Amino acid sequence: MQCPAADYTERTCIIVVEITTTGRTVLMGIVVDYVSEVLSIKGADIEDTPTFGAKLNTEFILGMAKVAGGIKILLDIDRILSVEEIKIVDGVGGK
Repeated sequence: MQCPAADYTERTCIIVVEITTTGRTVLMGIVVDYVSEVLSIKGADIEDTPTFGAKLNTEFILGMAKVAGGIKILLDIDRILSVEEIKIVDGVGGK
Protein backbone atom coordinates (compact mmCIF):
# COMPACT_ATOMS: atom_id res chain seq x y z
CA MET A 1 0.00 0.00 0.00
CA GLN A 2 1.43 3.34 -1.03
CA CYS A 3 0.72 6.57 0.80
CA PRO A 4 -0.09 9.71 -1.18
CA ALA A 5 2.83 12.09 -1.75
CA ALA A 6 3.16 14.88 0.79
CA ASP A 7 4.57 18.33 0.16
CA TYR A 8 8.01 19.07 1.59
CA THR A 9 7.99 21.66 4.38
CA GLU A 10 10.56 23.18 6.72
CA ARG A 11 9.92 20.16 9.02
CA THR A 12 10.64 17.53 6.33
CA CYS A 13 13.74 15.51 7.25
CA ILE A 14 15.96 12.79 5.83
CA ILE A 15 16.74 10.00 8.27
CA VAL A 16 19.83 7.96 7.42
CA VAL A 17 19.32 4.27 8.21
CA GLU A 18 21.39 1.12 7.91
CA ILE A 19 19.34 -1.83 6.68
CA THR A 20 20.62 -5.41 6.79
CA THR A 21 19.07 -7.93 4.44
CA THR A 22 20.23 -11.06 2.67
CA GLY A 23 23.60 -10.79 4.38
CA ARG A 24 24.28 -7.25 3.12
CA THR A 25 24.12 -3.86 4.75
CA VAL A 26 22.64 -0.97 2.78
CA LEU A 27 22.93 2.66 3.91
CA MET A 28 20.06 4.86 2.71
CA GLY A 29 18.14 8.02 3.46
CA ILE A 30 14.40 7.96 4.10
CA VAL A 31 12.35 11.15 3.75
CA VAL A 32 9.89 11.69 6.61
CA ASP A 33 7.29 14.40 7.23
CA TYR A 34 8.92 15.46 10.50
CA VAL A 35 10.89 14.22 13.50
CA SER A 36 9.45 14.91 16.93
CA GLU A 37 12.45 13.77 18.97
CA VAL A 38 15.77 11.93 18.75
CA LEU A 39 16.68 9.54 21.54
CA SER A 40 19.61 7.34 22.50
CA ILE A 41 18.27 4.08 23.89
CA LYS A 42 20.43 1.49 25.61
CA GLY A 43 19.95 -2.14 24.60
CA ALA A 44 19.20 -3.00 28.22
CA ASP A 45 16.17 -0.66 28.09
CA ILE A 46 14.58 -2.53 25.15
CA GLU A 47 12.02 -5.21 25.92
CA ASP A 48 10.49 -7.77 23.57
CA THR A 49 7.33 -6.84 21.72
CA PRO A 50 4.33 -7.80 23.83
CA THR A 51 1.49 -9.82 22.37
CA PHE A 52 -1.30 -7.39 21.56
CA GLY A 53 -3.71 -10.03 20.29
CA ALA A 54 -4.30 -11.80 17.02
CA LYS A 55 -5.70 -8.76 15.20
CA LEU A 56 -2.65 -6.50 15.55
CA ASN A 57 0.30 -7.13 13.22
CA THR A 58 3.54 -6.63 15.18
CA GLU A 59 6.03 -7.95 12.60
CA PHE A 60 7.46 -4.43 12.07
CA ILE A 61 8.00 -3.75 15.79
CA LEU A 62 11.48 -4.44 17.15
CA GLY A 63 10.49 -3.93 20.77
CA MET A 64 9.41 -1.46 23.40
CA ALA A 65 11.69 0.89 25.33
CA LYS A 66 11.12 2.56 28.66
CA VAL A 67 12.37 6.14 28.35
CA ALA A 68 11.95 8.96 30.87
CA GLY A 69 8.83 7.50 32.46
CA GLY A 70 7.20 6.68 29.10
CA ILE A 71 7.22 3.86 26.58
CA LYS A 72 8.42 4.13 22.99
CA ILE A 73 7.60 1.63 20.24
CA LEU A 74 10.69 0.79 18.18
CA LEU A 75 10.31 -0.05 14.49
CA ASP A 76 12.40 -2.85 13.01
CA ILE A 77 13.91 -0.92 10.10
CA ASP A 78 15.15 -4.15 8.50
CA ARG A 79 11.52 -5.20 7.98
CA ILE A 80 10.04 -1.90 6.75
CA LEU A 81 11.14 -2.32 3.12
CA SER A 82 10.85 -5.58 1.21
CA VAL A 83 13.94 -7.31 -0.18
CA GLU A 84 12.82 -6.30 -3.69
CA GLU A 85 12.49 -2.63 -2.69
CA ILE A 86 15.97 -2.65 -1.11
CA LYS A 87 17.45 -4.19 -4.27
CA ILE A 88 15.91 -1.38 -6.33
CA VAL A 89 17.26 1.31 -3.99
CA ASP A 90 20.67 -0.39 -3.81
CA GLY A 91 20.80 -0.53 -7.62
CA VAL A 92 20.06 3.19 -7.89
CA GLY A 93 23.04 3.89 -5.61
CA GLY A 94 25.38 2.35 -8.19
CA LYS A 95 26.81 -0.35 -5.94
